[in-house]
Formats: sequence, structure tokens, C-alpha cells
Amino acid sequence: MNKITLHATLLLSLLFLGCSETSSPSPKSSKTRFQTVLASKAKLVQKGANKESCVICGMNLVKFYKTSYIAESKNGTKRQYCSLHCVVEDNEINKTDLLNVKVVDTDTLKHISAQKAFYVVGSSKAGTMTRTSKYAFASKAKAKAFAKKFGGKVMNFHDTYDVAMKDSYR
Repeated sequence: MNKITLHATLLLSLLFLGCSETSSPSPKSSKTRFQTVLASKAKLVQKGANKESCVICGMNLVKFYKTSYIAESKNGTKRQYCSLHCVVEDNEINKTDLLNVKVVDTDTLKHISAQKAFYVVGSSKAGTMTRTSKYAFASKAKAKAFAKKFGGKVMNFHDTYDVAMKDSYR
């Protein structure tokens, strides 16, 4: 096998493991993803058979709830995403022109305005669909406390969106 094929195979394997839902711990394990919440705590707004799945990548929204977003398309359809990465893909590549974008507050698990949120970017907690984690908070004090405990930088939505764009289009 040549070096390029070997490197490509290794890269794809790592990406698959990093984004795969099957890499999560077993139900008997006490270790769970930081992003995961109990199903009863997750507010899902989509309808139909795929309401628990990200509209872009299909990942489970309960498992990746703390990094999830809600937005409306121009026709008023509510769309839910596992991560800012998928919001960027839908908005920039698919040209969906998202409106009323909300993000989950990592602290309270409530949906808050993405524009008004304070983000901790690059903490030691795993990100979703990215190596650079992005967690949102309604309170700047909560964001600073999270960053002090887990690292990362407190940023606004515009700057966090720019980081996600750079992650997506390397």
C-alpha cells in the first residue's frame, strides 16, 4: 500500500471514529459524552420520523444536545442541528438563509439566542463535528467559569461562527 493510500485510510478511520455514534459508551458505563443529556431534558422541535436527527449529518440530537442549534428556514420550517458545523454547512453551502438561530445553553439546557450567547471555544471538552469545541452560555460569568475550569476562550457568536467556518473550509 502506498503512503498516500495508507494516510487517507488512517484519516478516514479517525474521522469515522470521531464522528460515529457507535463509539459512545455502553449503557452500563458510567462514562458518557459531555454533550449528552437524558432524553427527557432535550427539547426537540422537528416533526416526523427523523425528529431526533440532525438535518445535515443525521447524528442523534439527544447525544449531542449541549452543542445543538435550532433555526427556521425562510418557509418557517424549524430545523435542528447537532453542532455549529452543521449550521454553517446549511447556511453557507446549502444557502438555506437561516433565521431566528438559537443554541442550547450548556448550563441550563434551554434554547437561547445564538446572537446573544457567550461561547467558550477550544475547551478540553470534546466538540461535535469539530476538533475545536464550542459551548454556549446565556451568562458571561458562566462562560468564564467554564473556561477557567476546562480552558478555552470566551467569544461572541460572530467570532465563533468564523472559527466554525475556518474549521469547515480548511
